[in-house]
Amino acid sequence: MRLRALLDTDALGLRLLGGEDELDRTVRGVMTTDLRDPSRYMSGGELVLTGLAWRRDAADSEPFVRILSTAGATALAAGEAEMGAIPDDLVEACARHRLPLFAVSESVAFATITEHVVRQVSGERAGDLAAVVDRHRRLMTSGPAGGGPEVVLDLLGSDLDLRAWVLSPAGRAIAGSHTGGAELSPQVCARLAAEHLSATRGGRRAPHRVTVEGTTYSLFPIRSGGRGPVPASRDVRETVLADWLLAVEADAGDWPEERLDLLQGVTQLISVERDRRDAARTVRRRLAQEVLELVQTGAAPAEIAARLRVAAPVLLPGLGAAPHWQVVVARVEWEGGDIEGGPVAQSLLEEILVDPLSSGPEPSDRIAVAHTGDEAIALVPLPAVSSEHDGSEQGLIADTLLETVRNPLSAGLADDGRLTIGVSAAVHSAEGLRGALEEARHARRVAAARTGLVCAAGHQELASHVLLLPFVPDDVRRAFTARLLDPLRDYDRKHRAELIPTLEAFLDCDGSWTRCASRLHLHVNTLRYRVGRIEQLTNRDLSRLEDKLDFFLALRMS
Repeated sequence: MRLRALLDTDALGLRLLGGEDELDRTVRGVMTTDLRDPSRYMSGGELVLTGLAWRRDAADSEPFVRILSTAGATALAAGEAEMGAIPDDLVEACARHRLPLFAVSESVAFATITEHVVRQVSGERAGDLAAVVDRHRRLMTSGPAGGGPEVVLDLLGSDLDLRAWVLSPAGRAIAGSHTGGAELSPQVCARLAAEHLSATRGGRRAPHRVTVEGTTYSLFPIRSGGRGPVPASRDVRETVLADWLLAVEADAGDWPEERLDLLQGVTQLISVERDRRDAARTVRRRLAQEVLELVQTGAAPAEIAARLRVAAPVLLPGLGAAPHWQVVVARVEWEGGDIEGGPVAQSLLEEILVDPLSSGPEPSDRIAVAHTGDEAIALVPLPAVSSEHDGSEQGLIADTLLETVRNPLSAGLADDGRLTIGVSAAVHSAEGLRGALEEARHARRVAAARTGLVCAAGHQELASHVLLLPFVPDDVRRAFTARLLDPLRDYDRKHRAELIPTLEAFLDCDGSWTRCASRLHLHVNTLRYRVGRIEQLTNRDLSRLEDKLDFFLALRMS
């Protein structure tokens, strides 16, 4: 379709602010984004919709427009809801780069424009998509809650005889068509997710075709519209463990271009639903951030308890009694340390902490997750324990968290990433949250000392050492720490070698040479020399879990 046709559609509420001479440009697709650099999601010919959340000051407009123009955008449409009027600096930048600019009325949803463009563009190529999108639009606008991904999948089944499912990166079924008894077992879902992540990490072009249990599936990525944190670089590792996927029971290798365009349009429609889901998580993420900041800064228990009372109705609506709480800590670390793992860890925790047998796009409405750096922290409420509770284990168990997701996530991490998780015991008061956070962090360090790409440890595994340290007799503690640390202290006094700080940093970085060297501002070879000297003086091997734990305990008791 042509840009000129957008202005002729009154329902879209578009006003042209610049680029009248470019209205014969062709629109091949549409994307919604508030990323400062969305170019990695663009293939050219898109109408780009933005709410201007990327703009902090006037200097931001020029690089944003330049990136869109270089990536081949057909036009830019900016919403007026955020600022009331489109900034002059954006109008001027678009004029310099000859990029047509539209203003979108506050009364018009981006989803309306997206559906109109997808319907028109695909309608010019194939009538079947126009029918699907038109019916989807009617169903989506028939009620305040919208139709959800299931509506699109049901239309694929009824109109085009295609059975399809939306899966999370961990292999959980988020949505599926209800026609023909279409259901996938958790094992097949996990296998499809693993194949998709492996193909994506391998750089293969979508759709990915795989055969599982004698059935061929085609896998299409569903990428978010881009309202998350601004990426530091264009690296697939930043999104591979966060994007949903569309699995279609068919071999797309024999499809004409029109049918492939059909499925790409469907993924855009589902992406709108994904953005709505992510927007709903904002409140829970903010609650988690506020509570955890209070906990980590040593705020008074009464202040923390007040925030918990605000959080409880949001996370557990209708619950009469005060809940217990658990803390879960996760880290995603990539080789080289040049990619922040916190946002990915946050997205993964929000997925992993959901019951693996649950379905639907929003089963995680009782989980609040915040992130800082490479670490994500989840605040998980549990219903209050009844009086007849027998004292048995309650809440999340570390051993069971990864049972169904280890294989898919390992495929996404490939050979240069790692996910480690620690789970605290349940606590019933604000006073216990600080200890629960430290407990979860210690458990994660225990998990990090193990081999494997995806590892978890719970508070039960700390009972034999960290939690029992206060009960170790003083003479035993002194003898144990002296045997391990005195040779290092003596060497440090004589040579100013800083072996003890090096050992502490090495353990805190979970044995990562690159992260530890970066933290200490050392060359990796210098770090290796120091660690070798530590091993020589103590006759220990820091590549062995047992020796790492001994040093960890010695430092804790010293």
